[in-house]
Amino acid sequence: MTANPRLITLVPLTAAQHCAALQAVYAATPAYWQLFNWPHVPAGQAEHDLTAAQETPGRTLLGIVQRVRTDDPAAGGELIGLVDFRLHWPGQEMVYLGMILVAGPLQRQGIGTQAWFLLEPWLRAQAGMHKARLGVEQFNPAALRFFQHLGFQLTGQTDRYRVNDQFVRLLYMEKRFPSEW
Repeated sequence: MTANPRLITLVPLTAAQHCAALQAVYAATPAYWQLFNWPHVPAGQAEHDLTAAQETPGRTLLGIVQRVRTDDPAAGGELIGLVDFRLHWPGQEMVYLGMILVAGPLQRQGIGTQAWFLLEPWLRAQAGMHKARLGVEQFNPAALRFFQHLGFQLTGQTDRYRVNDQFVRLLYMEKRFPSEW
């Protein structure tokens, strides 16, 4: 996998068409799963996530797709990441960002930032969102820095949830969208 962030696009993912490609992206991010003390991505994780998104009102999984060939726009693309969000949750005109995930070999190349900059204006102008909210695991300082770079600020609110035999603390962050673009 090689990437040029100027050549990415976001496409809606469906269980019928994208399970294998999303599972491959998950498999290419072993460090993410190791944060939760899992040795690798669980089998069937992509199908589970795509089905859950389909069943959850306002939730969308967008694939970060990179063109395969820069000289031929019709050549198609390769799924290299994921943006998971839910509109009007936990409140009206608010979007909850579940994750921006980029395949491990392509991380720290500006792809996640580019994906957010493609999505953010749509969230405000087309979806009518005024604020974005997310939770970052306390043990994931790289994600915390990434979202601070995108303009998110810590709210001071935290929450704990159980993952297998451990508790994980989420640090909540928010970003207000400008009233005019």
